[in-house]
Amino acid sequence: MATSAMLARAPAFFREVIADTPGDPHLEACIQCGTCGGSCPSGPDMEHTPRTLFAMIAAGMREAVLRSNTPWYCVSCYYCMERCPQEVHITDLMYTLKRMAIAQGHYRQSSAAKAPGFSESFIDHVERYGRSFELGLITRYYLRHKPLDAAKIAPVGMGLLRRKRIDLTPHKIRQLDQLKAILDRAREIDAAE
Repeated sequence: MATSAMLARAPAFFREVIADTPGDPHLEACIQCGTCGGSCPSGPDMEHTPRTLFAMIAAGMREAVLRSNTPWYCVSCYYCMERCPQEVHITDLMYTLKRMAIAQGHYRQSSAAKAPGFSESFIDHVERYGRSFELGLITRYYLRHKPLDAAKIAPVGMGLLRRKRIDLTPHKIRQLDQLKAILDRAREIDAAE
């Protein structure tokens, strides 16, 4: 748990990240061991490892952090959190950084600038069907954000269809109304904050 004296000396951005992350993310406990980056399946695609990103947060490098593609490449597998010797809530911090990047518009300068569009498409499908609809997600994303590249992914899609790894139509979950009630309540809580 962060001490008030330590937080008082920390840059404003560091304090803001901690305050915007639900619970206590233990960010101040990071010992820069690199276990997170070494554990991450998306690590090679990230501009900065989580360890580097946390050092940048501690240095108050707001714009550089919020323009980084690192949070957008986090696949939320939680493997980094499982392996972190200091129990830093790495995945939760990545979600916080995504929200901050969107709210402050910095994601537009990221090499992952299209990631919020992909995320919005994913969320829309989850809200409609209770789960992802991969064919619809990929099609919508490419037609909206990369229309000239849509033909390039067609062979991949055909291979997935041939192997029955992707559905042609979406399937709704049972009790979708309960999921919608949960999501509506989450929006209410978020709006109240």
